[in-house]
Amino acid sequence: MLSELIRQHLEQAVRAVSPDPGPAGLPLGTVALEQPANADHGDYSSNIAMQLARSLRKSPLVIAEQIAAEMKASGSVNGLVQTISVAAPGFINLYLNWQAWAEAKDDFALPPGAGLKVIVEHTSVNPNKSMHVGHLRNACIGDALVRMLRATGHTVEVHNYVDDLGNQLADTVAGLLHVPLAGGHVRFGDYCWDIYAEINKTYAQHPEMVQKRTEILHELEEGNGNTAWMGTLVAGQIVREHIEEMRGFGIDYDLLVWESSILREGFWSAAFSLLSQTGVFVQETEGKLAGCWILKQSEDNTAPDGLEEHQKDKVLVRSNGILTYTAKDIAYHLWKFGLLDKDFKYSEFTSGLWTTGLTGQALPFGQADRVVNVIDYRQEYPQAMVKQALEALGFGEQADSLHHVSYGVVSLSPASAAELGIDTSGGKSSYAMSGRQGIGIKVADLVQLMEDTIEATRSDKNGLSSRLIATAAIRYYLLRFNLGTEIVFDFKQAMEISGNTGVYLMYAYARASRVISKGVAAGSAGEDTDSVTSGLPPFPAQLEAAELALLRQLSLWQEILYTASRELTPNTICNYAHSLASLFSNFYSACPILKGEAASIAFRLWLTRCFTDTLGEALDVLGLPKPERM
Repeated sequence: MLSELIRQHLEQAVRAVSPDPGPAGLPLGTVALEQPANADHGDYSSNIAMQLARSLRKSPLVIAEQIAAEMKASGSVNGLVQTISVAAPGFINLYLNWQAWAEAKDDFALPPGAGLKVIVEHTSVNPNKSMHVGHLRNACIGDALVRMLRATGHTVEVHNYVDDLGNQLADTVAGLLHVPLAGGHVRFGDYCWDIYAEINKTYAQHPEMVQKRTEILHELEEGNGNTAWMGTLVAGQIVREHIEEMRGFGIDYDLLVWESSILREGFWSAAFSLLSQTGVFVQETEGKLAGCWILKQSEDNTAPDGLEEHQKDKVLVRSNGILTYTAKDIAYHLWKFGLLDKDFKYSEFTSGLWTTGLTGQALPFGQADRVVNVIDYRQEYPQAMVKQALEALGFGEQADSLHHVSYGVVSLSPASAAELGIDTSGGKSSYAMSGRQGIGIKVADLVQLMEDTIEATRSDKNGLSSRLIATAAIRYYLLRFNLGTEIVFDFKQAMEISGNTGVYLMYAYARASRVISKGVAAGSAGEDTDSVTSGLPPFPAQLEAAELALLRQLSLWQEILYTASRELTPNTICNYAHSLASLFSNFYSACPILKGEAASIAFRLWLTRCFTDTLGEALDVLGLPKPERM
């Protein structure tokens, strides 16, 4: 990466000035380097001289001059740095030779993925009803992480965990068995959406009915009766609808992992045997947890406040013998890391998508070096329990390689809620979704609403389909916020053609593509786009401010991608792409691309092509289309 190359040369100069970095408290690799917002202060700048001043007992300006002199003497980073200046009180400002950067930019490689295999688990929606937009945020984050990790050289395996032994599926089965319901439902998942809400109303009115859930849970776990087969059929059909729905957003999986497979293949029995050899997995003999198998917590390791299911000591097996979600998750993660002497059998669920089961073939799934789980912030404590179990079993390296990507939940803006027929008379600032109450927006309904709105308002219908624009707009809206932010979804904001939206990015890409096509048409007959724009033209003696700003942003792409993949933050890519598109818009307005002297046209067409290449890579990572025409 460009910044890393410059940092290395800067560190060499620092070592020449301060040969022993220990007393300075500046180990190698920690020398600060940043890109100033104001290009007048350099393309890169460092305050290292000020950090060294006390230990070297010299003025920061003197140290900065010495470091600058060393860098100049070493060849100014292979000609990439054109000018080095020093500014009070001791900044070292580096100005790039952009022609040299353009000649060498394809040689700046990302750090290799080190051959690591990463399992990313995302979506993992309970298979008891249609998906809502909150579930979709999980899937969009997870898919963006998969694309980021693959773009940075990692081998990625994508899992969708199916909880076919949980309370939610048991409730839906109870509703199908005991609650009469009619209506004009098109999809089975939509019917179950209403059934799930109705059975929870029944529980509230007739508390004795809750016992049906426990009975059905037992039958689902036993897996060999009428109820178990009904659960299998219900879950299978709804998962098929989920998979098909996600494909409309460009989201795919490698493996469906069914919770029932974990139980029936004996994964929990193997995990139980391992845990029993530790001192933290015990069966309580008294108190309210009598008969439960628990994971003992240290005195200072308490559960988050206000989360009902979280005890100070985490229950893995209830007194009635039913396993908690966390118990099965521990067994699943031991398998993910290749730490169980057991494996699934695999068969194709749909073309290219495999599923676990009791029959099938052996395939090389699992055996991960790293595991990334995309689960909302409410699951922080159970995820911590999985880590604790790994540590208790002596698998500290694997515990350190388990990453929980936490995110905030999604609610609806008053305008969006009203548009979808939700009662907004309460005057709330946002409306939370609740499957138990049947409140929320199904993914299919949101897509249809936005598609219809786009189709009715667009003047040119010859580019991307309105559905593709709708899904891209939704996807980007769910990705652009910081992960911890709770999103108040507003579909009109998501469709805006200006500001930080997916529609704005796609328009910018399409606009640049049209410019290139016009440039090709005006150039040599028969030459394709690549031949006109890929060759490096001479740079102008003095870059316009808008040209320089665009170049500076383009040069950051690899570092942004690497940082986002390391920190697992898709919104970092969104922010970069929006800034890049905004700078191109400024360039487009300030610098006529197809007018003027031939040399100017050639350079600006080349710069436009660099923009489409880079924004195109960012759109690929975010899972958005690259339209030649909107």
